[in-house]
Amino acid sequence: MGSAPGQAIQGGRAITALTTLAGSDAAAASSFNTAMDHVAQGFEALGALILVVGVLSSFVLAVLAWRSSGSSKRAYTVLRQAFGGTLLLALEILVAADLIRTVAVSPTVDNVLVLGLIVLIRTFLSFSLEVEIDGALPWRRALTSGAATIKQAAQTALGPDRR
Repeated sequence: MGSAPGQAIQGGRAITALTTLAGSDAAAASSFNTAMDHVAQGFEALGALILVVGVLSSFVLAVLAWRSSGSSKRAYTVLRQAFGGTLLLALEILVAADLIRTVAVSPTVDNVLVLGLIVLIRTFLSFSLEVEIDGALPWRRALTSGAATIKQAAQTALGPDRR
């Protein structure tokens, strides 16, 4: 009987050690999920910042185009190109945020299906914006990204000599 209480204590220590180990795994998973959630929030904030800065810069470029050419049509074209490129770039960043959040934070079947729907909608929006901005299907034009569209709008506003 003297050894039975010692075995119970050793067994209790083993259970305590396993509980502590399981608790540390859960804490590590929780801290990883929290970190990835913060990364996703950072991407979302970056997407919002791109939108705000892009809207402001789009109007500045439109005013510069209007002042240099005196043509409101050219200013409108520059505004559409610059803001459309801003929207494309922001959509790409926001899709990255959704991917991080779904894959790293909570990869459930429902979340993956919702992500698929969000990506499908944003892809359609990006495609529609590219066709609207360029007047041509994406595979029939030379530009490949929202940033390139913004650059083209800036060159149109400032003229080919200034950059």
